[in-house]
Amino acid sequence: MKTFNLLYMMTSRRNPWTAALLMIIIKALSSLSLTCHPAEYQIGKECCPLCSAGTRVKIDCTEDRSTSCLPCIKGTYMDNPTGRKECFSCTNCDAGSGLKVKRSCTVTSDAVCEPMEGFYCIDYKGDKCEAAQRHTSCKPGQYIQVNGTAYRDTECSDCSDGTFSNGTLTSCQPHRQCEAEKLQLIKAGTPSDDAQCGETTTNVGVTVGVIITVLVLCAGLFVAFIFYKRQKPYHPAANGDNPIERNHRVSAAEQIHILQPAE
Repeated sequence: MKTFNLLYMMTSRRNPWTAALLMIIIKALSSLSLTCHPAEYQIGKECCPLCSAGTRVKIDCTEDRSTSCLPCIKGTYMDNPTGRKECFSCTNCDAGSGLKVKRSCTVTSDAVCEPMEGFYCIDYKGDKCEAAQRHTSCKPGQYIQVNGTAYRDTECSDCSDGTFSNGTLTSCQPHRQCEAEKLQLIKAGTPSDDAQCGETTTNVGVTVGVIITVLVLCAGLFVAFIFYKRQKPYHPAANGDNPIERNHRVSAAEQIHILQPAE
C-alpha cells in the first residue's frame, strides 16, 4: 500500500489525470486485495485482532495500536472470538413458558433451558429448548397410554366396555361385579366411574317389615285396651246395696258398739 502511495505522489506531480486514474486503480486493487486473517476482523482499511471469547471490542485498532477489548458484563456472553462491540444477552428460561435452567449462562456461553416437570419441548434449537407446552391431561373415561416426557406429549386412549378410569390411571380398571360379591347393584359403572354395590333389599325389607308389623300390633293392642276401659259399664251389687254405703254403715255400727257400756 505504501508503494502505491509513493507512486501516486510521483505521478501526480507530472500528470494530474494519470494520477487520478492511478488512484482509482489503487482503491479498486486495495478493496480486492484486503483479506484479513481468520483471527482478525476488517474495520475500514485495517485488519484488527479479534477480541477473545467472553470479551467485546471497546476500541478498534489503528496503524499505531491494537484492538482494545472489555469483558462481557453479567447477563451477557460472547461464545467466540469477535469484532463486535456488544456482547449477546443471556437467554431467559421463563417459568411462565414452562422452562427452567439446565445450564446457567456464563461470559463465554449462553444459558441452556429445558422443560419444567409436566411440560414438553415444542421448539428445539440444538440442545436448547426455546418453548415448552404442558402435557395433555387425559379425560375421565381415558387412560394414559404413553406417559409424557421432556420431548413428547402424553398419549391417551379410551377405556373399553366394562372398565373405567378417572384420567390419571395408566390402565383402565374393571367394574365391580356386585353379584359375585353377593351384593345388589346400586349404580351401574361408566367409563369414568366404578359400579356401586349395596346390601340386597330382600334381607333389609324383611327386617323392616317385621319391625313395622310388631309396632303396629303393639299400638293396636294399646288402643284397644284404652277403648275397652273407657266403654266398660258400671254394675252395682246384686242386692242393691252400694258398697260405699255399706262401709259407712259398718263404721257407724262399730262406733255404737264402742260407746255402749260394758255389762
